[in-house]
Order: sequence, then C-alpha cells, then structure tokens
Amino acid sequence: MTATDRPALRAFLATQREAQTAMLAELVRTPSDNPPGDCARHAARTAELLEGLGFTVERHPVPEALTRAHGMISCVNLIVRRSFGTGGPAIALNAHGDVVPPGEGWTADPYGAEIRDGWMYGRGAAVSKSDIATYAFALLALDHAGAGLNGTVELHITYDEETGGEIGPEWLLQQGISKPDLAIGAGFSYAVVNAHNGVLHLEAEVTGRSAHAAKPYTGVDALEAATRILAALYAWRPALAARTSKSPGIGAPQLTVGLIAGGINTNVVPDKVTLRMDRRIVPEENPAEVEAELRAVIAGACTVPGAGVAVRRIMLATPLTPVAAGQALTDTLAAHASAVMGETIPVAGVPLYTDARHYAAAGIPIVLYGAGPRSIEEANAHRADERVPLADLYRATEVIALTLADVLAA
Repeated sequence: MTATDRPALRAFLATQREAQTAMLAELVRTPSDNPPGDCARHAARTAELLEGLGFTVERHPVPEALTRAHGMISCVNLIVRRSFGTGGPAIALNAHGDVVPPGEGWTADPYGAEIRDGWMYGRGAAVSKSDIATYAFALLALDHAGAGLNGTVELHITYDEETGGEIGPEWLLQQGISKPDLAIGAGFSYAVVNAHNGVLHLEAEVTGRSAHAAKPYTGVDALEAATRILAALYAWRPALAARTSKSPGIGAPQLTVGLIAGGINTNVVPDKVTLRMDRRIVPEENPAEVEAELRAVIAGACTVPGAGVAVRRIMLATPLTPVAAGQALTDTLAAHASAVMGETIPVAGVPLYTDARHYAAAGIPIVLYGAGPRSIEEANAHRADERVPLADLYRATEVIALTLADVLAA
C-alpha cells in the first residue's frame, strides 16, 4: 500500500489544534479512576464532546451485574461510526477512557490538564485519553482527504482496560455490536506496535493451623510454608532470562510477586497467607504450559508438614502476535509515522499487555499506534506527573488520518 501525502487533510488538522487540545483537557479533567471503576460520568462527557464535533454517538451500557462481577461500578462503552463511499473495509480505532488512580508524588493537579513547556500533565493524558482525541480528530479530518474513500471507520471508546477489557472490547465484539475487519489500538510511544506480552495472574493460598505463640509447635505455620514457596519462585525466576522473545522490544518473560497478605495477630501462628503473582508471557510461549509450570513450582515448594496450598487463576491475557493480514496496515502506519515524525519509526513489540488481544482473539488484525512521547518512561505512564507532548498529539493525529485515508482508498 502506497503512503500518500494529503496536504488538504494536514492543513485542516493544523486549524484544529486548539480544539483538540481543549478536548483532551476536558477528558483529563473528568475523573475516571479504575478502581473504583465508576466511569459512566466520563463516558457521558466524552459522548457530549464527540457530539459537539458532529458525530453520532452510540451508548452501550454494560449490564450492572456483569459490571460488578468485573470489579467495576458503572461502564458505558461508546461507538461512533462514519462511512465513506460504498463497500470497503471497516476499521475500528480503540482507546480507553478509564485510568489508574493518581497516587502520590505529583507536582501538578492530576485532574488539572496543566500545560507546561508544551506538555499536558494529568492522569490519562498519555494513557489513553490522548488517543481518544487523536482518533476523533483523525476521523474528522477524513472529510478533507479527497475523493475515492470507501469503507467505514468506527471509534471504540471503552472503560475497562485497567481491569482486563472483558466488558469493553471483548463485550462489544461478543455481542455483535461491532464486526470490524481491521483495528488500531491505543499507543504509548513512537513505535508502531505489532506484538505484546500476555500475562498470567495467579493467587496461591497457603494454609496451616493457628496456635498460641507460646506453643507454636502445636500449630502449622502458613507463613513458614509461604516463605519456602517464595524462595523457590525467586530461585526459579532467573531461568526465565534464557527465554528472550524474537520480537524486538519484548524481552524475556518476567515474574513478580506483587501482593502478600495473611496472619491473625502478632501472638498467633499464621493459619493462612495469600500470595498474588504476575507472570508475563512472551509471544513464543504457550499460556497453558506457562500456567502448568508455575503451578508445579508452587506445589513442589510447599514442604512444611501439615501445610497446604490452593492455586487459582485470577486472569489470563494472551500475547499479541503479528499476523499477515495486518501487515499492510502496519507498514502504512510505519511509513506515515516516519514521514511525519522526521525519523525512522520502528515496528516493535512491548512487554505490556493491552486490549488489542481481544480484537486478535476475534480474528481481527490489530496494530497499536497513537499519541505519546518517545517511550512510556518519558510519559510517566501509571506514575506521578503523567504527561504527553502536545506536538506529538498533533503529529500522531496526522499519522492516523493519513493511514486511514490510504486504507480506505486502497
């Protein structure tokens, strides 16, 4: 697919920068922390802003019982559809409006959308409220792309990425609300991303028997058993470094024990200790085999007499791998990104996991690209002082608009 320059499209976007900045600021100023996951208000405000641009917005509320089963309070997914010409592919653009809570250490108001030295600061400014603004204005610009476009572009704005995406993209696709042929998902760096890690979250509940601390030998110490499991996990973890992925940017599998809870009181032998762990899965690995291996390490290390361990899966997100059907879209994105950014933009993988996996699982080729600084570290993603350069917001919008125009003209 040839990457085509469209001066009228780019000229139109240059006139929209103030409006696009104002939209992003309003998205940042409207809280949508997940947890607690009460995101209906943000969806309502986003819909109003999109309607202000002339779009027709579909509101798809997720049933309350399903929402609460996924740890959220309210979730309303939004879809905008715009068709051009006749026939042609349907392309979905997915960005999420929910964000992680701000945390401590900010030098700016997390909901202030302060602009400092050309950067906008605020929770969600980079991940991924900037991509809502990117995709909306890219779609708006297609009216200035010239004749000969055929196809449909859909905006998918969802609100559960931080809790797994099952009642966002997965729900929209399973319900048959959308059936796109291709998709572009939210980005967070200069790279065009065609692969990412999966993740397995396991919980290991180690059980013993409580006893008075004056006679600990009359009980079974669950914490002692848990420490043996931890020691085994940490002894096993370095071997993962030998399994480095062939996809650039992915690296090796990782294991983190992120939560530990247990015990009754200082003077009581612990009867239960719970460990929660995060195992990143590279594209070359088989998720079922990864889970079986990790369960075996845990079971084999529970060696305190009388102690037991029960392991349950909290979440399994499969890796994203490149597919041939998405190659033309990937190449076109990379060509336009390189031209607009004035440097070679690589196609690479990332060690994160994203909502893109739900599109891939449904057989829809997807690639990630959107507004963001050079790296997620520069963006302070999921950290204090999250930020995005406004110049990159404008440039990413050009890249997406030019790419969409080429795909619809092909």
